[in-house]
Amino acid sequence: MADDRYQTILLFGAPGAGKGTQGKILATIPGFFHMSTGEMFRNIDISSDIGKIFYSYSSRGELVPDDVVIRLWSQTIHAYTTLSIYKPRADLLILDGLPRNVAQARLMHKYINVLRIVHLKCEDKEEMIKRLSRRALKENRPDDAREDVIRRRWEVYERETFPVLEFYPKHLVTEVNAVGAPANVLCKVLEAVAPVQDSHFRNPLDGAAR
Repeated sequence: MADDRYQTILLFGAPGAGKGTQGKILATIPGFFHMSTGEMFRNIDISSDIGKIFYSYSSRGELVPDDVVIRLWSQTIHAYTTLSIYKPRADLLILDGLPRNVAQARLMHKYINVLRIVHLKCEDKEEMIKRLSRRALKENRPDDAREDVIRRRWEVYERETFPVLEFYPKHLVTEVNAVGAPANVLCKVLEAVAPVQDSHFRNPLDGAAR
């Protein structure tokens, strides 16, 4: 490929929109590699240099600086490629959870070539809040089910993350209604991402490029 950056599709949307669900489903399809920022944070090695820096902020309840987050992400994705868990010449990278703000989008530009942004959209904010609360209770996370906690997450999204959509060209954004059965949402997501895969890889199984 002419562009050595990771060929990437961003899953974008408010808390509860279903980014993780759709990402996990796409990960089962040859030619897609799903990377969840949440899983990256949960699996961080706090004995590593970058892990110690990350923990020094998070343990005090402070926001981790954008450059630290992106360094951690860069090292993680590099490790995946070294271990051949992720094969950049064969797989489209599906990113879920990054970039979280415009500063991170700028920092990530040298690493990723964004081919498509799937915006899982929900007009009914109150329904999304109920969905998040039900999910947290189902996963035995009662603190995360509190309405005030969920509303703060939405406020952060609206203030910091939603403007990321304006950072990228509008023609890259495909809006998908996030309300409904996951299978129906998946159909619409596939309509957006399958042509991207088809135009960049002849055969996702062996990675032969066009």
